[in-house]
Amino acid sequence: MLQPLLSPAPLNAQSASNCGVLSAAANGLDGFIVQHGGDLDQVFGRAGIDPEQLLHPTLSLPLPNYCKVLEEAARQTACDNFGLHYGQQFQPQALGLLGYIGLCSATLEEALINFAKAFPFHQHSTLIQLVDQGECYRFDYQVRHGAINERRQDAELTMGMATNLVRHVLGRDWAPREVTFEHAQPENWQEHREAFQTDIRFGQACNTLLIPKHDLAARTMPGSDPMLLMLIKDAIRQLGESAHEVSLLDQARQAIAATLHLGEPVLEDIAQTLGLSGWTLQRRLREHRMSFTQLVDQIRQQSAMTHLKQQRLSVTQLATALGYSETSAFSRAFKRWFGISPKQWRSAADS
Repeated sequence: MLQPLLSPAPLNAQSASNCGVLSAAANGLDGFIVQHGGDLDQVFGRAGIDPEQLLHPTLSLPLPNYCKVLEEAARQTACDNFGLHYGQQFQPQALGLLGYIGLCSATLEEALINFAKAFPFHQHSTLIQLVDQGECYRFDYQVRHGAINERRQDAELTMGMATNLVRHVLGRDWAPREVTFEHAQPENWQEHREAFQTDIRFGQACNTLLIPKHDLAARTMPGSDPMLLMLIKDAIRQLGESAHEVSLLDQARQAIAATLHLGEPVLEDIAQTLGLSGWTLQRRLREHRMSFTQLVDQIRQQSAMTHLKQQRLSVTQLATALGYSETSAFSRAFKRWFGISPKQWRSAADS
């Protein structure tokens, strides 16, 4: 079984002062938009963002507005791969607390672990995890906010940020073994291959980087600073103490959603991710008048509606993403939920 080094970040794990994404994530965005011929007032106005907020990296931007400003920038500048190019030049130190917890770590491996662990306090409503796959680590990222349908530019930006953390140590020529994106293949997809210098797969269940472990072995961070790292971790610990309490049900939902693409969810595996026994998880779910099977069914139903609306995956791809071994099994489940087939539901939603 694949082992996450970190439990999936709770969807609403956030500090009281950060209800979205810290504005450090938009460092230099205004200049980058202008550089590409965009109209700042128009882009920020349509996204509902006050440019003054970008001057204060610890202020919080609503996540839907942040994703929208990137999509608007791509449209307004006529640069379809805006997020990809913005991410290529985005260096770790520009991310503030999140970047420096990686830069101050002792080794590159520790930097990736610390980066993933700190991410929930940088951005909420987001899956972030580092999974040990034997020869490689898999870095997973996916925005999971119900109000956000367009998030391609953010995904490409974030994959670039994570790649640049590794390249900070290994150099600009380093390449992950593979990169996947959940969105459909864009017209100028060759630019993605050039940016990451590896194979790219689109229309997948999650945005991921596959990082060979041998690239990380004994690689020290050039800016390692144990004292500063301790202070940063202490600040994050304080954020954690003031974070909103997350219910077990919410944690279970995210753990299931994060592993659906691997196949049929197993009770014992999900329980282990949450630090519980299978029996304890069953008992806790019963307190919510919910069985494990019902919870999996509920998550699949919600995910199916979201993906069918977004038009990114075919019915066959969606069946695989939801953990079904056969498309026919997904179609039967969908008809049980809604009384019609997935294709009929998608056609009705489009009309």
